[in-house]
Parts: sequence; C-alpha cells; structure tokens
Amino acid sequence: MSTTPTSRQAPSSTPDLTHITHWVFDLDHTLYPSDSSVMVQIEQRMTEYVARLLDVDMEAAAQAREQYWKDYGTTLNGLMTNHGVDRQDFLDFVHDIDASVLDPAPLLGQRISALPGRKIIYTNGSLGHAENILDRLGITEHFEDIFDVAAADFIPKPHREGFDRFQSRFGLPTVESVMFEDSLRNLKTAHEMGFTTVLVRAKEGTLVRESHAGDEHPEHVHFAVDCLTTFLGDIKTAEHKKDEE
Repeated sequence: MSTTPTSRQAPSSTPDLTHITHWVFDLDHTLYPSDSSVMVQIEQRMTEYVARLLDVDMEAAAQAREQYWKDYGTTLNGLMTNHGVDRQDFLDFVHDIDASVLDPAPLLGQRISALPGRKIIYTNGSLGHAENILDRLGITEHFEDIFDVAAADFIPKPHREGFDRFQSRFGLPTVESVMFEDSLRNLKTAHEMGFTTVLVRAKEGTLVRESHAGDEHPEHVHFAVDCLTTFLGDIKTAEHKKDEE
C-alpha cells in the first residue's frame, strides 16, 4: 500500500489519527474496490434511464448523464433540475443491481469495528443501495447510521449545503472527524469544513471521473491511500495512544 502523508507528518511515521472521534465513510468505490462492477451496473442503468427519458440513443444519453454529473454533482440532481423526474423512481431503477459481484470483507469490518468513536456512512446514493452493499460486504453492524441523498434533501456532495445538513444531523465536531472518499472534489468541501481527509485511490486501469494517478494529491487531501483496509490497520488512533500511556 502507498500512503502519502501530509506535509505536517514525516513520511516514515505511522498515520496519526489520535484526534479522531468521528469516522465518516463514503460508500461506492470507497468501502469496496473501484474495479468491481457495481458502479458499471449503476452507470449503465442511469444511461438507460436517461435514454428513455430524453428519447435518445445510449451514446447521447451517456453524454447527457456525464454532463449532469459535472454540472449538478449527481445525474439525479441534473435530471430533477431540468426534467422534474420522480426521485424515487430514478433511485429504484438505477440501484437495482447485482451486489453479489462483491466479496464479503470481514477484515475491513474488523478494522472499522476497532475504530474508537462513531462510524457513519455519507453517500450520494440511496439508503436501500447502501444497505444492499453493506449487507453484501458483511459490515452493516459496524456503522451507527447512513446519511443518504434523501437525508440531504437531494443536495449531493460536493455541495456545501448537503455537508452542512450532514454535520448538523450528527453534531459532528469536524476537527475531530475524518472523511474517507474516492472523490477529490467531495474531499475539498470536507477539508474546508475542517475534516481530516483521506482519498481512496482508484485501482490502476479503472475508468474514473477524476484522475488520482500517482502519489501526488492536492493540499486538501491529507492522506492518499490505495487500500482502505490496509490503511485502517496501519493508523494510530486514540486507543493506541491510551495503551501507550
């Protein structure tokens, strides 16, 4: 695993997260590898939905879907703004996927369970989709709650208003919180609010919307990691600090 530390920490040191009391995890491409076919299935179904809605071919629908994502944060937000789509109809359709393509992740579950403090999911997806994925990974029990796009009043990451709703819902002390994400732009908002930020890089050869190539990352990313499970096993938490005292 390659872990790129912040400039405030020596490259050889163990990642120090002893100040963290709240652990916030994105869902897709964060809690499971980016080379799985989950998002491929979701994007295919989003394209099908857009094609039917706009009465265009799949190529044109894919272009429209991508443009909505760039302009509005999510395809759904773009469709709601421009076409008044039924939100639940869209979410039910695009998240009707086969989660069995994922392998259970018992070691990840153990390491999340060992983290001291509150553990929360914050996703632009639906509650049902999050529950489906967490159940398949076998890690549902380790999280206190799931904050989905409906809980954010359909204001997706990276928009600050959605983050503010999330922070308010759980009373997060952001300077004691860390956010794990595969999205650079989502982490930018988190950083502006005071979160410690961890970028979970896409696997090499995976097609992603944002480039995470190499070890370089912007100043708003405190750590850039290749494997979430490995990183969680390497970090120093408040529990380790307590043991040393």
